[in-house]
Amino acid sequence: MKNIYKILIAFIGVLAVSCNADDVENRPVIQPVTAPVLLSPKNDFNIVLTKDKEKEIATTVIWDDAKYDGTQTVVNYTIEIAKAGTKFAAPVAVTTTTARFKALTVAELNSALVNGGFIEKQENSVDIRIKATVGIGAEAQYSNFYTFKATPYHTPLASSHWLVGAATPGGWSWDGDAETEFPLVPGQTNIYQVTIVLKSGEAFREFLSNDFTSGGNWGANNSHNYTYYSGLGYTIDSELVNAADGDSNFKYTGPTGPRVLKIDNVAKTITVD
Repeated sequence: MKNIYKILIAFIGVLAVSCNADDVENRPVIQPVTAPVLLSPKNDFNIVLTKDKEKEIATTVIWDDAKYDGTQTVVNYTIEIAKAGTKFAAPVAVTTTTARFKALTVAELNSALVNGGFIEKQENSVDIRIKATVGIGAEAQYSNFYTFKATPYHTPLASSHWLVGAATPGGWSWDGDAETEFPLVPGQTNIYQVTIVLKSGEAFREFLSNDFTSGGNWGANNSHNYTYYSGLGYTIDSELVNAADGDSNFKYTGPTGPRVLKIDNVAKTITVD
């Protein structure tokens, strides 16, 4: 009787394996027929991205559907970008959808560009295409591509301070990321340093936060001036003096050019090298 049970179990096992093999062999093959066709954006698209508009729509990517032979299934479309002329050797996936269009916000496009190694605050040439995929193991199809131009903005660190004033490249303005980021030294929690082109004979001020609007954060409670630091006993570089302009801003008296500005709140020093 035991032998009969063993034979029966073995037979059922062989039957199950056979059925699974048949399922794999009989599984319908999905073959690519027509690749998606990218319609927009085209080569004439050019955009300057700014953080104060990050929730707005930068562009809507539109394409014609891809077609496949075989059992009907959902087609996934991935928007890919790459540096122009690289033949998508290292594409960046912006987003994936099952629709045939996708509205990209300024923040979404900027994030993809920055993550893809495009240069911030400079115009870049960007190749864009659509990748279509279905199921598992089916061959991907790629659309035609266009090359557009985009200028991504810098994504600042939350811990950074900011420099604004006529002595800085952006002047007395917060418009279009005109302010200069003044970040912490890596690994430090209270030492700020930046390489910046300072203009001789002009003033600037340090701001503690930034709401990334054109109005900026002008409040006195949000900034430090020359007398704030001198009053705390900081040793201040001789090329920085009190501007005596009614706001006691810093005035830079050294030669115009790239300088390394450092505020060390541990050693209580402000240096210009």
